[in-house]
Amino acid sequence: MSTFKAMVVYEKGEKFERIIEEKNISDLPDNEVLIRVKYSSLNYKDALSATGHKGVTKNYPHTPGIDAAGIVENSKSDKFKKGDEVIVIGYDLGMNTPGGFGQYISVPANWVVKKPDNLTLKQAMIFGTAGFTAAMSVDKLIKYGTKKGGKILVTGATGGVGSIAVSILAKEGFYTVAATGKLSEENFLKTLGAQEVVNRDDIIDEKRPLLKETWDGVVDTVGGTILSSAIKALKYGCSATSCGLAQSPKLDLTVFPFILRGVNLLGIDSVECSIDFKEYIWNKIAKEWNIEFPEGFYEEVSLEGLNEKIDLILKGKIKGRILVNLEK
Repeated sequence: MSTFKAMVVYEKGEKFERIIEEKNISDLPDNEVLIRVKYSSLNYKDALSATGHKGVTKNYPHTPGIDAAGIVENSKSDKFKKGDEVIVIGYDLGMNTPGGFGQYISVPANWVVKKPDNLTLKQAMIFGTAGFTAAMSVDKLIKYGTKKGGKILVTGATGGVGSIAVSILAKEGFYTVAATGKLSEENFLKTLGAQEVVNRDDIIDEKRPLLKETWDGVVDTVGGTILSSAIKALKYGCSATSCGLAQSPKLDLTVFPFILRGVNLLGIDSVECSIDFKEYIWNKIAKEWNIEFPEGFYEEVSLEGLNEKIDLILKGKIKGRILVNLEK
């Protein structure tokens, strides 16, 4: 095939328009590995790129999609051969390099991970960057000494990262508390493995510098006052991971939790971490963290069905994951 279908975002004055159109393979960058994309997924960052956020994507027209799983069509690298099933997430994919919302991508070889044998391409993209980030968060909590059975708070629990973090933590034997503004989704969260579901507003306290020691660990996906309140309620020597800013990038804290309770704030970056580390996390996902998600956890859409979902994820109205089938 010399042509393929892709979502292309055009900048038209102060507005941005999303169009599904035919592109030529020759339009792609001249990189080492050409991949026929089978599946992608929708992330918050994709929605920002698709609506003209210049902090994510500088130049338009552009094809978003920070996730891609597919089959190698051509490789200039000895690491990969035609027919290999591979995963690409992070780095510049879908930001300023044409991404997974197109049926083909062309990327450097050092962005590509061979798909583990016991994980399908579809399963890989149900996880996607969100699931990868959740797995990184749990892995880091464990490495910083978080004890099995401990009480772990997950914020933004109905979102992609939060929902998968709930499932991984439950599988690892932690007592998982899901914080959400969507209490109507309590049954959904308990199906994923949450032992408790709390209203996110009930854990916020902006006034006191320290709160009652409550959490043995925190996986935060939203930032702002929710994260600062969670840090203030960590038990002595415990840790919180931070990977998102959906509420706010600001963090209003005193140093008291750090110098009086010795707590840790652990940053999570799934974009620029090494390819070796990505292989390590994907293998953990494929083996001990390969979760069978309940019915309704993800919705599968075509490229044409993405427009509506992009608008919804920006409004915080998506639960679980949106899987993009590039052959649908």
